[in-house]
Amino acid sequence: MNRYFFIFPVVIQGLIIAFPTFAVEHESNSKVGDESHESTSEIPNLAEIKLPTTSADLLTQQSQDDEIIPRNQPTEQETKKPTPEDAADISIEVVGEEDNLPQSTPVYIIDKEEIQKQGATSVADVLKRMPGFAINDVGHGADIHTGTYYRGASINQSVFLINGRQINTNINTYHGGTDLNSIPVESIERVELYSGTASALYGSSAFGGVVNIITKKGYGKPKLTSSLEFGSLSSNNQQSSYSGSVGSLTYNFSFERFFIDNRYRVPIGSANRDAQGFLSNADTATSTYFGNIAVDLDQKNSLSFDVTKLSSRRGLIYFGFPLQKDRLDHDGLNAGLSWKSRLGNGENSVLTTTVGYNQDYFSTYGPTVFQGREFYRTGILDTQQLTARIDHDWKITPNNKLRWGLDLKNTDLAGDVLSNSPNRIANNETENRNLFTTALFAVNTLNISESFQVDLGLRQNFDGQFGSYLNPSVGLHYAVAPTVAVRGSWAGGQRNPGLDQLYVYDTVHGWEPNPDLKPETGSSWTAGVDVNFSDSLRGQFTYFGSSLDNRLGIIAGRWANIGLVDTNGLEAALQLKLAANWSTFLNYTYTDAKIKTGTEAGLQLGLIPYSVLQTGIGYQNSGWQANLYVTYNSGARRALFNRAGEQTTDFVPSFVNLDLSGRVPLTRNLGLTVYLENLLGDQYERVNRIYSPGLTFRVGLTSDF
Repeated sequence: MNRYFFIFPVVIQGLIIAFPTFAVEHESNSKVGDESHESTSEIPNLAEIKLPTTSADLLTQQSQDDEIIPRNQPTEQETKKPTPEDAADISIEVVGEEDNLPQSTPVYIIDKEEIQKQGATSVADVLKRMPGFAINDVGHGADIHTGTYYRGASINQSVFLINGRQINTNINTYHGGTDLNSIPVESIERVELYSGTASALYGSSAFGGVVNIITKKGYGKPKLTSSLEFGSLSSNNQQSSYSGSVGSLTYNFSFERFFIDNRYRVPIGSANRDAQGFLSNADTATSTYFGNIAVDLDQKNSLSFDVTKLSSRRGLIYFGFPLQKDRLDHDGLNAGLSWKSRLGNGENSVLTTTVGYNQDYFSTYGPTVFQGREFYRTGILDTQQLTARIDHDWKITPNNKLRWGLDLKNTDLAGDVLSNSPNRIANNETENRNLFTTALFAVNTLNISESFQVDLGLRQNFDGQFGSYLNPSVGLHYAVAPTVAVRGSWAGGQRNPGLDQLYVYDTVHGWEPNPDLKPETGSSWTAGVDVNFSDSLRGQFTYFGSSLDNRLGIIAGRWANIGLVDTNGLEAALQLKLAANWSTFLNYTYTDAKIKTGTEAGLQLGLIPYSVLQTGIGYQNSGWQANLYVTYNSGARRALFNRAGEQTTDFVPSFVNLDLSGRVPLTRNLGLTVYLENLLGDQYERVNRIYSPGLTFRVGLTSDF
């Protein structure tokens, strides 16, 4: 079917929006911008079913539709009159506004309370217990080469956002990739995970999904929270936040510093094992500063500004070298200004305009050996991005909602490569490249009936390197019974090669760029069912898949398109409220990522395990907390840089890991926290030649004044 058949209705609706005198506003039955924990989405015909509240203890994944409230009835928070005590504690109850997303794919949310219970120190730590994720490059001695995968897609085949602004730079060499270990958690309010037609809203490269990191805001009286923590392997972590409000202005300022030396004994054959038998050059130090200021200009307009500054210094380990001594310095700055305006007389038309700036400066430096002599090499990647976004969410009729807008992004990449090694001098260079991209996006949500909803999405992209291309998407949601809903989605996608892959020599690995690379193209899909088994038990079951052609990889030391990869998998997420103060969760993901072409046709993609399971049980009462987490990993294919006698088809042995966290209230405002990791003490191999340290601990104090 001609693609312009799809574009025509969107253009007509865009013209109506552009000339609002022709548009009819409709009053909304629910307040836009409601910042309570109550969900802003609903499954039709489930309005009378009371589901587990999203603030239940230890619910690692929390769907936006966990609690369904009829839209023609006021919520408990809308009817309750605030008291002075409520005002003092409002920062506990009010969180940032949730995105208004299509419901044809599952939406998972983890909030700051659960992040604290888990003892997470980075975004990678947070994601490792969410459905669909297999994260190798997190934890003690993590090697950032081994990857973060969501539903079989690599980190640059998903989209990562901070407050709706993309932070992926599409830089792909390991000294420039999106490093989730360098994003700490003190400033995070919650993390949202979604997929399907959301790719039309946020990026055609979202073959896996979209991860949105929402940062904290301040409310009520000035409040100071802080924590101090020490533990095994010389680890220490200091966090503090100061937040509050003055009239219509709110503010939150946060700081976090983290250090660990990661020096522990590892078995013979381990990556980066020194002469004394210890893991070497695996230390990590990060410092992060965050600020957020928001003000309500009037009843219909609000303005917010947030900025994050991070500094990361770490040693690198790499399973491909006998003993790597490279260092990686990463300095980042992300800032954004957002203006939200409610148009017309009602609250069914919300226009959000955002401008942002993102810089990632990566410097990798270290020795290299050639013909028995040691030489020096360094690689610098400095990426700066200016972005602008217009996002209009318009409820045209009670049964028809259009979300449409425009994305603009300008990317500057400066690459400096320098080595005095005779075999690399010829590749010394300085590259300065610029890329401008534009995208028009629209998702139209139609309520065909009270129980049937359809999402139709389009993203028209204009890229300065690869021209224009259209990515459609479609999703559906059908409540077949009051407690059962089925859903499905399909989205086309394209991920373009990064500027570094096209033009910058990787002096660390010795990988050559390739200006003739083709974009990765394909599609992804999901099908699933949501079931409310009872008031206390809810399950989400999803089949997912993708087909990705021209996948990028390395052939003979040069970036190349290596062929077709088909992925199929199953994802299950269960939430159970056992009894008062008790709760549990279970996530399971099976991922079959098959290479379809080339010399490795028929094999599983390297470093992606077939099965990952996370489960936990928690108790909370009067400030006391105890949480037990269990992780099972089936082991991933080694694929690269194996030990003598091993084959590229060999898999790392499976492993089980147990973690325990707890909190003991010392006073009303002071608590003692304890984290015990790897209770079994088994020094298992997490991924290719990267081993855990066995049992470790952390002990800390938290205060809230």
